[in-house]
Amino acid sequence: MGNLTLGIKKFFTNKNTVTVVGVVLAIVILYVAYNMRVRSAVNPVNVPYAKQLIPAGTQITADMVGTRAVPPSMLEGDVLTNQSNVIDKYSAADTVIPAGSLFFTRNVVEQEQLPANIILDYPKGYVLYNMSVNTEITYGNSIYPGNYIDIYLKAVNKVGEAETMTADDDKIMLGKLVANVKVLAVKDSSGQPVFSNLDEQRTPAMVVFAVPEEYYILLKKAEFLRTYDSTLIPVPTNESLKDEPGDLEISSEQLKEWINKVTIWTET
Repeated sequence: MGNLTLGIKKFFTNKNTVTVVGVVLAIVILYVAYNMRVRSAVNPVNVPYAKQLIPAGTQITADMVGTRAVPPSMLEGDVLTNQSNVIDKYSAADTVIPAGSLFFTRNVVEQEQLPANIILDYPKGYVLYNMSVNTEITYGNSIYPGNYIDIYLKAVNKVGEAETMTADDDKIMLGKLVANVKVLAVKDSSGQPVFSNLDEQRTPAMVVFAVPEEYYILLKKAEFLRTYDSTLIPVPTNESLKDEPGDLEISSEQLKEWINKVTIWTET
């Protein structure tokens, strides 16, 4: 046993032997690495493709998407390689995806990135309402599409002559007017979605939601009050975290009656 140990020690202390072993190991490592690189460059990869022509602004459903094996050399750039990044997304508003084409990140977007996405997601019979906002009133840009807000009304009698809800004309009127309003979009002054590109700092200028026509008329009356310095204030809630968010509703019949009392609406 001692002779064997001595022989091994001599073998590895021989400079020539160590050099040969090092060269052999380097060749083996290079060979393995080369083969792995070749296989990764040659072995096909399954990626999603369009089974049919997909027009601009169309939701991409599972039946529109197939998979095919392609060489890795075709995946350079922004090719989407996972079906989960394609199905239930939308084709961009400025593109048409041909049948047989692969999907690219520049051609597949979220619904909120579509210019006209708000027309896709509100109940029949509702009317779109566009509320003017700024960064401060949106709590530092903290109101997102899909959130729920309550809408408060603040009104001050500017001339001291109009009727108010109390006998004190000089008091500020403040109350919740509408509850559980679902936000459909938050856009900047040019109409671009504020949150579609997080790399760009966009300033909110409008919050868009949908309400029944009766509510729309009431909100517009409150917004256009001339005698009063009126302001509609969106206040975020946690309704979106609930399994069943509360129903959209008028919160104050007293405010509703007062608004209708101090305004008129001409039927068409």
